[in-house]
Amino acid sequence: MIILVIKKLTPRGFRGITLFPFILLTHKEDREDKVIINHEMIHIRQQLELLIIPFFLWYGIEFLFRLVQFKNRHLAYRNISFEKEAYVNEKDLYYLKQRSFWSFLKYV
Repeated sequence: MIILVIKKLTPRGFRGITLFPFILLTHKEDREDKVIINHEMIHIRQQLELLIIPFFLWYGIEFLFRLVQFKNRHLAYRNISFEKEAYVNEKDLYYLKQRSFWSFLKYV
């Protein structure tokens, strides 16, 4: 994992984005924020499990499905299974040590 602070590559309204092997952050101080880093590390694990490209395909398709379902971009984003897993577990700094393979499926 390589952490970079590049505000212009991070979507507006977000503090970070993960594009394996990079975690791109908006603010330099977020490098020290264990919750944000843990959230993004969960995405690193998800991307590795799905061999990266299929992760982004699934993410995009699920976002479109949720957008039709909720008719709201923010709700669609928050209900993507990958995001649900990351948000629910981001404060548990030991989560990745005990996380089972493809755990995001519990959140579909």
